[in-house]
Amino acid sequence: MGHTNSGRLTRAIRRSGVRMTATALVLALAAASPALAQADRMVAIAVPSQPDAIELGTGPLPGATAKESWHSQYNSVFARNVTVATLTPFLPDPAKASGTAVIVAPGGGFTTLSMQNEGWDVARALAARGVAAFVLKYRLNQTPGDMAAYQRSLQERAAGGAPRPNVAAMMANLGPQLADARAAFALIRGRASEWHVDPARIGMVGFSAGAMLTMATTLNGAADAKPAFVGNVYGSLAAVTVPADAPPLFVALAADDPLFGNGNFGLIESWRAAKRPVEFHFFEQGGHGFGMYPKKTTSTGWFDEFARWMTMHDWMKPAG
Repeated sequence: MGHTNSGRLTRAIRRSGVRMTATALVLALAAASPALAQADRMVAIAVPSQPDAIELGTGPLPGATAKESWHSQYNSVFARNVTVATLTPFLPDPAKASGTAVIVAPGGGFTTLSMQNEGWDVARALAARGVAAFVLKYRLNQTPGDMAAYQRSLQERAAGGAPRPNVAAMMANLGPQLADARAAFALIRGRASEWHVDPARIGMVGFSAGAMLTMATTLNGAADAKPAFVGNVYGSLAAVTVPADAPPLFVALAADDPLFGNGNFGLIESWRAAKRPVEFHFFEQGGHGFGMYPKKTTSTGWFDEFARWMTMHDWMKPAG
């Protein structure tokens, strides 16, 4: 990311006034899981085979020493210590392909990735509707490699309280993740014909930290990674400086989200003030991290609403 774009992004985030660190975010995620009542524990699992994953060529995470590891929890699977970024395609039947593509960015406080609930399951649902979906496994901040040590580190941080500097400092360290997002756009555009994708119809949807990355990618101003549309699912709603050509924005958040449910709607207001398209679903219940988990709350309907929104904009049908 060039100095000019980095400065623009940092200034936009600084003006938002949000305060959250990666550590604070991952601790809150652990406390706010939709399956908390099940008291599911983290269980280390073997790194799953990912035969369709394509390395993005952004290189290994600088200074990384811990190897990629995975664990199961809440009937789902998570990745940690991702040091090499990949993109996994979930392609629709070519006969049903709309030409639209979506990069899916899972969340996890930039220390884990909810690969199933906020990645693969979302991508499969999009592909079933004729949209080419691509799960971005972006590089993560390092955590203890040993599962027991990792759990102890979470407990110690929770007991000691997590620092909360301005989020601008956090965003200033997203260089590797932004590079991964840009590489994902480049890869899809480079193989658009093979994957039956219209290069002008590539959107991005992110969850929690993935939503932060999605918004950072959008605000970064890099022409080679400009989403045609964006989805922010239980991400920060802090006000930002909106570019004049900002893409249509879809937002979904639960009112009882312990991270962002009690804040203002600055992001929505920013998009409206810029006279750019925005759709906002504020569900009564759902907590944080509901993703594709089946729940009785209305937040479970976010994906159907997202699909309807895409249909309204004609992204679900082939371009005429």
